[in-house]
Amino acid sequence: MSVYNASVIEISTFFLIGIPGLEHAHIWLSIPICLMYLVAIMGNCIILFLIKTETSLHEPMYYYFLSMLAFSDLGLSISSLPTMLRTFLLNATEISLDACFAQEFFIHIFSAMESSVLFIMSIDSFVAVYNPLRYTSILTGSKVFKIGLIFAALCITLILPFPFTLKRLKFCKKRLLSHSYCIHQDVMKVACSDNRINMIYEFFVAVLSLLYLVCISVSYMLILKIVLGIASHKGRLKFFNTCISHICAVFIFYTPIITLAALHRFAKNVSPVIGVIIADIFLLAPPLMNPIVYSVKSQQIRNLIQNKLCEKHHWWEIPASMKARVTSLYLNTLKSHIERNTS
Repeated sequence: MSVYNASVIEISTFFLIGIPGLEHAHIWLSIPICLMYLVAIMGNCIILFLIKTETSLHEPMYYYFLSMLAFSDLGLSISSLPTMLRTFLLNATEISLDACFAQEFFIHIFSAMESSVLFIMSIDSFVAVYNPLRYTSILTGSKVFKIGLIFAALCITLILPFPFTLKRLKFCKKRLLSHSYCIHQDVMKVACSDNRINMIYEFFVAVLSLLYLVCISVSYMLILKIVLGIASHKGRLKFFNTCISHICAVFIFYTPIITLAALHRFAKNVSPVIGVIIADIFLLAPPLMNPIVYSVKSQQIRNLIQNKLCEKHHWWEIPASMKARVTSLYLNTLKSHIERNTS
């Protein structure tokens, strides 16, 4: 502890919270949460492994876009995993200020990266539908790589001030945060010093995120208009099947954000438990669901997973020659046993 203005004691730790009113059930809630994290980490690692090892996936859609999405989901899971499991499994809710600032930086940076990837993927889908013949010449591998680097640098530039603006604040009396992990808007509310700079900058970043969502919505509306103009029913289904996994990823990522914003704006008297659950879903759902959606909807990835499973199955199978030798040995042993008994 350190003294602030000679009368106010500045705190050095925060306390996280699980689900209010369900503290007695936290140990049981930790089981599905742990399983969800395990499936999310394994699923995204499998996606990255397939993209890295299979040459058939070395194209912009998979090699860059889907790998960036899987990397963002993996980072989001790993960033929030320690405090959520400590809170629910061990009831260890205390976290230092520096650790909290570091966690909120990584959560926000990977969230921003995922939002950027979804925006780039919407542009990719629009180009593929609007001008399919020139798609490979417009979005070459080198161009996509440069676009990815630009957006990654933009995300880091936007999110990097968050922990430094929090570091300048003083925290005195309030120590209890509203979630089982640290995010910027939650931490700055408990500060006892002027946080107007934090509020203004956070509003600026939120506007940019909203602009991403608007651009994604516009691109998919244009895609829908183009697809509906196709005379062939089979052609429509083909384009819809191409875009449906991207649309699902957008819904999975933005639905908890929009719902949480609507609750804060229009339903201020609603139980805080609902807000906490939706905030937890925001961190758990995208890393868990995105690998499942792309494994189900992407025929290439689905076929590769099936082939890998079949190879694993065949590896354990006994060769035919070995089966014949075992069968012959068994029959000879049985025959000699019968002859001994009859004699």
